[in-house]
This record gives sequence, C-alpha cells and structure tokens, in this order.
Amino acid sequence: MIANLERFTKTIALFDAANAQDPNQDEGLPKELLYAQRMTEMIGRFAPDASEVAQLAVRAQHIKRWTVPRSNYPLGKPGYFAWRTGLYKFHAETAGELMRQAGYDEAMIEPVKAAIGKVGLKTNPDTQLLEDVSCLVFIEHYMLGFAGQQADYTEEKWLGIIRKTWKKMSDTAHAFATTGGIKLPEALVPLILKAVAEG
Repeated sequence: MIANLERFTKTIALFDAANAQDPNQDEGLPKELLYAQRMTEMIGRFAPDASEVAQLAVRAQHIKRWTVPRSNYPLGKPGYFAWRTGLYKFHAETAGELMRQAGYDEAMIEPVKAAIGKVGLKTNPDTQLLEDVSCLVFIEHYMLGFAGQQADYTEEKWLGIIRKTWKKMSDTAHAFATTGGIKLPEALVPLILKAVAEG
C-alpha cells in the first residue's frame, strides 16, 4: 500500500533520473537504470503486495553505482569487502537524500536506508526481500553473462557461486525460482539443479 502515490512516483522519477546518468550501456539503456527497472519488475512478480519501503529500496539498490568503482579500493578480498560495504552506505545515503527531496520524512527514509544497507539480513523482512529480489534478478538476467566473463571457471567454482547466491535467499524465493517464477538461464540449469540438490 502506497501512502502517497504522488510522492512515491516523484521519488521513483528522481531515482531513475540519477541512474539515467550511467555512461555504461546494457541493451541500449543506461546499465543501472535497466537494473533498477528489472528489480521493480521482479518484486512485482515475486511479492506484488510488498511494502512501500521494499518497493523504494529495490528501485534504489544500485543507485549511481558507477560513481564508486572497484578500482577505488585495494585489490584482494579485504578491498572487495570494503568496496561492497562502502557501496551499501553510499546507495543508502543517496536514496535517502532523494527521498527527502520528494517529501518523505525520516520515519520512512530510515527503513529504506536500512534495507539498502543490508541491515538485519534474515531478520528484517524488507532487507531480506531486497536480497531475494536481487538474487532472482541476478539468476534470471545476469548469471549467464557473468558465466561468459569467467570462461576459465571450473564446475566446482560455479557450484560455489550458485550455492552462495542460494544461501542468501529465503525459502519462499527458493520455491519461486524452482517452480517457474523466473526464467533460469538454460545453459546453467544442470549446474543450478545440482547445486540446489547438494545444498
């Protein structure tokens, strides 16, 4: 249920205007704008009754991501994790500022920031829903492309990636993914089924 549709629509437009500045293209659109649209489309399929907080969070999850490149951080796992943590905070703050511009108060802004910032994963329903939607979008739209970039990955490495993605998801998302809720990348179906079966 959206409390104020005009304010909600204005916020989505502000998020999209920010992501439309992405110089990177994907299927003829700014990459992060397309990603945001796919996130909204997925939450509409997976959780059509999702809260206003969750709907805003999924639209802004990667907001202006290209402005914080991985190269800003050191190589290696510690650098990677520092980059990811920095991104969570950056995306949350950026979304919060745009929500403020559209007229939201802190009572709505803080839970959206918490979800984008991955606060309370597995315990905060909005954070878990955001994680579920991002994993479903990754599997349907990006996993195969990621596979193409990693031609030297062994089957074991792939099983590990699929298991890690699966582990982040709720049981509801698992059921949605394996009962036709999303289009699984055909080439990876055997690996996905194997990873899921093995746990």
